[in-house]
Amino acid sequence: MSYTDVVIHEIQRMADIVLFNVAHMATKDTRVDNYTIPKGTMLLATLHSVLHDESMWETPHSFNPQHFLDQDGKFRKREAFLPFSAGKRVCLGEQLARMELFLFFTSILQRFSLSPPAGEQPSLEFRLGGTRCPKPYRLCAVPR
Repeated sequence: MSYTDVVIHEIQRMADIVLFNVAHMATKDTRVDNYTIPKGTMLLATLHSVLHDESMWETPHSFNPQHFLDQDGKFRKREAFLPFSAGKRVCLGEQLARMELFLFFTSILQRFSLSPPAGEQPSLEFRLGGTRCPKPYRLCAVPR
């Protein structure tokens, strides 16, 4: 079950469904490094930049559950794992979503063998819009 949790974390990192956090506005003139953000400026934090940051992930553009395993094969928490956002604007339903993801994912895998149709390769291609969603694909779910 612990490896299942690692795979779910990597699916969330790669899925990166919501590209931007909730919009914020600077309440006062603010200086960040060499940049000045004037009062009233709308700010959009991009979660994609963190979930695919080359300085934070060993293989940021590949599906790799090893990102969440330490040398002993145990789950390791990652600072750059923010699929539910961070800070005051973190998703209020995060804990419920995590539990449901685990329950649905394990229930499906216990009941079905999943594979692409013969001669087809799965793809990580996506469509970009208000959210990032996978391009249409086919999947065979064979009862166990």
